[in-house]
Amino acid sequence: MFRAALPTRPEARRILFGTLFSALGRGLTLPFLFIYLNDVRGLSGATVGLVVGWIGVVSLALSPVGGTLIDRFGARRVVIPSLIAEAAGVASLAFVDSAAHAFASATAVAMGFAILHAGQTTILASLTDEGERQRVFGLQFALLNLGIGIGGLVAGAVVDVARPITFQAIYLVDALTYLAPLLILLTMPHVGRRLVEPTAPTRADQPRTTVGYREVLGDRAFRRFIIFGLVLTTCGYAQIEVGFTAFSTEVAGVTPRIVGWALAANTLMIVSTQLFVIRAMEGRSRTLGLAAVGGVFAASWLILGAAGLVDGDNALLASLGVIACAAVFATGETLLSPVMPALTNALATDELRGRYNAMTSIIWGVSGIVGPISAGPLIGGGLGMVWVVLVVAGSLIASLIALSLRRLLSPAQDGRITVLAPRAEARSVTA
Repeated sequence: MFRAALPTRPEARRILFGTLFSALGRGLTLPFLFIYLNDVRGLSGATVGLVVGWIGVVSLALSPVGGTLIDRFGARRVVIPSLIAEAAGVASLAFVDSAAHAFASATAVAMGFAILHAGQTTILASLTDEGERQRVFGLQFALLNLGIGIGGLVAGAVVDVARPITFQAIYLVDALTYLAPLLILLTMPHVGRRLVEPTAPTRADQPRTTVGYREVLGDRAFRRFIIFGLVLTTCGYAQIEVGFTAFSTEVAGVTPRIVGWALAANTLMIVSTQLFVIRAMEGRSRTLGLAAVGGVFAASWLILGAAGLVDGDNALLASLGVIACAAVFATGETLLSPVMPALTNALATDELRGRYNAMTSIIWGVSGIVGPISAGPLIGGGLGMVWVVLVVAGSLIASLIALSLRRLLSPAQDGRITVLAPRAEARSVTA
């Protein structure tokens, strides 16, 4: 089944290998930034929070710029410096000695992170046909989670707050793993070139035709898709870091170790079921799949809410509820991960593909800010059940929006008809 999910072109397979390798490094450091900066480097919790928030703000501000640059110069000319910037930022974190240094390192990380998602998605889309993109994006998500999960297990066995060098080691190794996708891209000079030449004027006095985000937002179906994404991610992914963790520990009363097990269960569920979900989604409506994601997310939050109602003396039942929530949530993730980028690129034109993919990055950026600042005050203020009601309702509203999107799509865009597009290299133009 794994072999069947692999893309046809060897270049796309190499890109996926780079994703797995860099995810191993990302997994080493992902859970430990707060602990490292606060407990090892001595920065206050408030300062660390500002550093993390700064990464989100910079990424959100630069994402639309990245989409424009990708369309204008080609993804490789944007992704290569982005990989270098993020690697430099991660390596710099290993030697943080002040708040100013932390903010500088975070800025470099954000500059790379802001553009990498759109750039790498655009490259992968250009190397795959419409008929295989959905399963390839799903496979990419499974490999990403596999790498992060393995990296997290390794780091958990190595890091020690009493030995700062252990944290320095994982950040330096993380930085080195960015060399894998960088070297892979450098060995494929024909990959990631500009897909369409800029429109040239026909007369000397005629201005050059320009396209931009106005045209992207003028796409009615994509506007509806953006609204769906904002609602779903705000009530879904964006709640994991703060909402899920805070509710689990403060309302359900479980220990941080149980939260760690829940996240491990989430990763295990994704890695073990993603390929089966990809196969089941072949030839089926993407909008119905997106609507199902909202229903699954709502069910997971209801399970978590039930864990919060368990009597305080029944810690085992509360713990099982928290872990079950994360596992059920993972099922929704396996549905969303192949469909969302596939639908984005089904709606996109080659001329605007970078901007379309950048808009999906903006969705994650906005929800990543709104989610935590809405969950924290509610749960911290003793309104945990109100938070549960809001995220359940929001997830179900997202399902309704997804269903309304179906009539705006052609059968091919909705995935009900498989259309094989011409090979990307036939359309590529050397920048």
